[in-house]
Amino acid sequence: MTTTAIDPAVHKRRWLILGVLVLSLLVVVLDSSILNVALKTIADPVRGLGASETDLEWATNAYTLAFAGLLFTWGVLGDRIGRKKLLLIGMSVFGLGSLASAYAQTPGDLIIARIVMGVGGAAVMPTTLAIISNVFEPKERPKAIGIWSGAVGIAIAVGPITGGVLLQHFWWGSVFLVNIPIVLLAVALMLLLVPDSKNPAPGRFDPVGVPLSIAGITAFVYGIIRAGDIGWLRPEALGIIAAGVLLLILFVLWERRTDHPALNVKLFRHKSFSAAVSVVGLVFLALMGLTFFLSFYMQAVRGFSPLKCGLLLIPLAAAQLIFSSRSAALVQRLGHKTVTATGMALVTLALGSYFFVDATTPIWHLEIALFAMGTGMANVMPPATAAVMASVPREKAGEGSAISNTVRQVGGALGVAVLGSILTSAYRGRMTPILDAVPALHSNPATVKTLSGSITATQAFVEKVAPRADALVGPSNDAFVHAMHLAVAGSVAAGALGVLIALLWLPGRNALSRSEPDTTDVTAAPTAARTDERVLLAD
Repeated sequence: MTTTAIDPAVHKRRWLILGVLVLSLLVVVLDSSILNVALKTIADPVRGLGASETDLEWATNAYTLAFAGLLFTWGVLGDRIGRKKLLLIGMSVFGLGSLASAYAQTPGDLIIARIVMGVGGAAVMPTTLAIISNVFEPKERPKAIGIWSGAVGIAIAVGPITGGVLLQHFWWGSVFLVNIPIVLLAVALMLLLVPDSKNPAPGRFDPVGVPLSIAGITAFVYGIIRAGDIGWLRPEALGIIAAGVLLLILFVLWERRTDHPALNVKLFRHKSFSAAVSVVGLVFLALMGLTFFLSFYMQAVRGFSPLKCGLLLIPLAAAQLIFSSRSAALVQRLGHKTVTATGMALVTLALGSYFFVDATTPIWHLEIALFAMGTGMANVMPPATAAVMASVPREKAGEGSAISNTVRQVGGALGVAVLGSILTSAYRGRMTPILDAVPALHSNPATVKTLSGSITATQAFVEKVAPRADALVGPSNDAFVHAMHLAVAGSVAAGALGVLIALLWLPGRNALSRSEPDTTDVTAAPTAARTDERVLLAD
């Protein structure tokens, strides 16, 4: 396959373009983590919207569902209509959704606005990565992807800090309104700096595959979220997950037989592509599971404010900022297999250190573990993402990016749902007999079930009836730490599986260039148009 050289004017400003793309990515990922610290305020009937627990769950999950369900579709559309156009559309929709969220008058308004934000955000994430693949030459691309990957980790850590600062000085809507100036700046810089690119021979649109992908991914992610809420063995949760899996199987079968597929399923025959995608999902499962139970540990067990919790996550972000851009040089020397497996092993060891955390563990222990995890992730995400993007031709960059980011999002949802479910069930198992022994709760199983559902519910009861229930504080902390250790075991298992996959199937040094996948497009487009990768970079 021959490739057209990148326009010299574009090449000259490539790092400025990367800065714009990172800014766009930061605001989208930041929003996912910044909301968590505002949920308690939004639930307040005076300072917020008086949202119920169900409302808050939907405010979070509606964004996740829209985001995950449309990632693949937006990536494919970007390859067809132009990635710059789609990026501008996505940022504009995200900005409008942020504005509507900031000034929502009811929980229902907020949920609808969050869906709009998810639709816009889903267009941004895969498009930024696809543009990187079309702006940077293969030699510099891994370093650029390293910086891009680092931005994801930084945003996850910086979100709670930003949210804590805003909530200390402004009303709850400020956590969404802060997006608007960033969106406006990013759009202006896109118009000035970012070139457009698309697949010159996209073939016909796939009217069956695209809806199947949206329905399958959305149903599967919703089933995971629902299972985390009501239990993994409930027929409702299992039925939704099964429906999602069935739709995705139908999607794959359709893509294999149609002559104009939205997804070239031959990509998954390539070991390095499938392995890299799997590692991306597993490391995000571990990360989102960690941040989920760690936020409860810091606020409920240790009594830290949301702002302090955010500040304590700085080592995680700092390590990714320091090491993400350096991972490309390590890959050149040692290969994807060695760097990714070592990084994943470091992530797993860092997670394992939480087995030794209790209610009085020194903070420096947590900080060292977070820094080690950030260092490991900085040597997992960039090489794995670079391996994914190296396995697809440049004109299909949006498709490869969308697959990687969809798996990332599903992995994160699994981390919160699966590990959150382990956390809840283990905590309830420890606290139920303790609460049953409280005279005020004797013979009231419904109340016991509610109070044993989370450490925050138990502590709210303690605050309400204190000092009569002060004796529950110590047992509730111990029960949570026990439950956290079981959730840690799940994270460690995911990390260990990632190490194994990396060692078995990721390519060694310089192997990618010698082992390109068969990604021949089976559309009826002219052969010359398929084999000449005319990137159509235009100012």
